[in-house]
Amino acid sequence: MPTIVQVAAEAGVSTATVSRVLSQPDRVARSTRERVLQVVASLGYQPNVAARSLRTLRAAKILLTVPDISNPFFASVIRGAEEAARAAGYAMVVGDTRHDPEVEDQYADMLSRREVDGLIFLGHRLPASLAPLLAREGALAPIVNGCEFSADLQVPSVHIDNAAAGSDALEHLIGLGHRDIGVITGPPVSPISRDRLRGVLRAAARHGLSERLQTREGDYSAHSAAEQTADLIAHQVSAIFCFSDEMAMGAMSALGEAGLSCPADVSVVGFDDLPLARFLRPGLTSIAQPKGLIGQRAVELLIDVLRGVDHPGRQVTLAHELVVRGSTAPLLLAEVVAQ
Repeated sequence: MPTIVQVAAEAGVSTATVSRVLSQPDRVARSTRERVLQVVASLGYQPNVAARSLRTLRAAKILLTVPDISNPFFASVIRGAEEAARAAGYAMVVGDTRHDPEVEDQYADMLSRREVDGLIFLGHRLPASLAPLLAREGALAPIVNGCEFSADLQVPSVHIDNAAAGSDALEHLIGLGHRDIGVITGPPVSPISRDRLRGVLRAAARHGLSERLQTREGDYSAHSAAEQTADLIAHQVSAIFCFSDEMAMGAMSALGEAGLSCPADVSVVGFDDLPLARFLRPGLTSIAQPKGLIGQRAVELLIDVLRGVDHPGRQVTLAHELVVRGSTAPLLLAEVVAQ
């Protein structure tokens, strides 16, 4: 007796596509549907109705994993995702992976066990346990990435252009007359940190400032930026660009402890535009990401996959915005002349 694997191989499609043709034919392209049905007829394949019923059970739940749920950036992303999921008839399950690959795999097993219908992960790693599913299902695998983007992941993704955003932040400081600029990055393992730094380096090169740029590595936390800011002060920077608002807050605190004023002595730019950014004194200049929209669009991409809408390698790049507040100011004319 022919099996669904044989049908899939003969038709040149995945077993999931064969199953979808037989259970939800209107969600498969006509040419693909006709090819699969011809193979089914020629082989005399008879689907196991009981097994198919088990396979098509719908959990009506979407799993969203975050690398650090204590980071306020993710709160807005989660809210946008939850609202979109609820509107589509799904409940949202949130998991905090704490940057731990083992925990990522533990949550990913919920998808393998069909406890959830799909996964949205906001970190930069695809859980290792899902590699076979992705290899088998390809574009039909119910997996979407949000915030971080890497073409190597080979899954749909929603993000901003982090390289362009990094460039915009540095151009803002250069436009204010700053030449000795400190940059506190995120961990180099993070694609968004690498992309933001790439944009920064390009902007510095355009203005002949590559040799004057001071780069330090942080971990997106206020504590890490406070430590790096002390070193940047010693190198007499007049401005600091941090790759997260939390780090920018740490930098501003370190400036105060050193007896320096922001922005009179050192201007500071953050990234993410957290809700608290405008309430700081001075208000924090920051690159705003559409956090809620990232969550919403990630869910919409996942729902498309679950409904059989095939978007191979689909990537959604959303707009960012430089929000200028009181933490950045022009370098004093006397200082510019002295340089």
